[in-house]
Amino acid sequence: MTYKTETGPQGFPTYYDVRNIRISPNVVLAPMEGVTDVIFRRVIRSIGGPGLTYTEFIASRGIVHNERRSWDMASFDPDERPISLQIYGNNPEWMAEAAKQLQDEGATILDINMGCPAKKICKKSGGSALMKDPELATEIVRAVRKAIDIPLTVKMRSGFDASMRNAPELCKIFESEGVEGLTIHWRTREDLYGGERAVDKIAEAVDSVSIPVIANGDIIDVESAKRMFEDTGCAGVMLGRGAIRDPWSMLHIAQWLRGEPLTEVTLEERLRVLIMYYDRIEEHFQQLDQHRRTLGRIKMMIRNFADPLPHGKILRQKVCRAQTLPDAKDITKRFFDTLIEYDQGKEGAFVDDGWITPKAS
Repeated sequence: MTYKTETGPQGFPTYYDVRNIRISPNVVLAPMEGVTDVIFRRVIRSIGGPGLTYTEFIASRGIVHNERRSWDMASFDPDERPISLQIYGNNPEWMAEAAKQLQDEGATILDINMGCPAKKICKKSGGSALMKDPELATEIVRAVRKAIDIPLTVKMRSGFDASMRNAPELCKIFESEGVEGLTIHWRTREDLYGGERAVDKIAEAVDSVSIPVIANGDIIDVESAKRMFEDTGCAGVMLGRGAIRDPWSMLHIAQWLRGEPLTEVTLEERLRVLIMYYDRIEEHFQQLDQHRRTLGRIKMMIRNFADPLPHGKILRQKVCRAQTLPDAKDITKRFFDTLIEYDQGKEGAFVDDGWITPKAS
């Protein structure tokens, strides 16, 4: 191990370095298509917890051909540091050119996506499909490394399928080509979002390289983060869907690593953050003159926020039927007000006509 780190009160690392970039705390927000745009990242950063944020994965072809959507996905706030911009593709020249342009835009770290399991990406030999072609994957890494001066990292899965779990071998090759950090999701591409937890390849990669290895996959809270540190010896943890369902999960893991008491998250605080998210979505799409997308984005994301709540299905259903943004806000406020007033719906309320109402005495 050549990167810097320090063991905290829990016996696990509290930060790691990617070259001269300190990632502290060592809790990272995963890149997720349609989720980790600049709006969502602002909300997560306002809560606290991540030491590093990622953009959505950006098509290298789109950057090279100056497509507006790709450049919109690459946007980040001036104070969002450190920030990793992630690109995907199967053309080494395009990947290198896109990386250079994103470096010039101010990226702190450039990351190559070798983990996306989507059919549309893998069909074109991008994302996790690159793990089936180590020669092309290495050519891409080599081309990008030559094109940029900033730190380069790679995010991958444990392999393409159960017969090809080759992440540790690729990690050693990539380290020799100048990659300075790695993230491994324990699932294979074949697993998609299922499969049986198997973190052995993450642990093997940790033992095989001297650069930081970040563990990803089903980390949703302090207990799952603790288990991942124990089972793999990783330098840090990355949260994806866990951060959507509970935006405070990253803060809690960071606090636990430092030996601090965990912040209590009240229903009032959840309501405040959700309304703030609505407002920031509206502001963002107004700036882009894409007003109609505001309500659609809210409806797309509400399931992740609502489902963990008591009677959250009701909130999701009603917000998805809302016709206007004010309607969605009113529904959300009424839902939370009811939960707060009736003891979170546990004893003082019941479901009636698709809503939560006072229980008859």
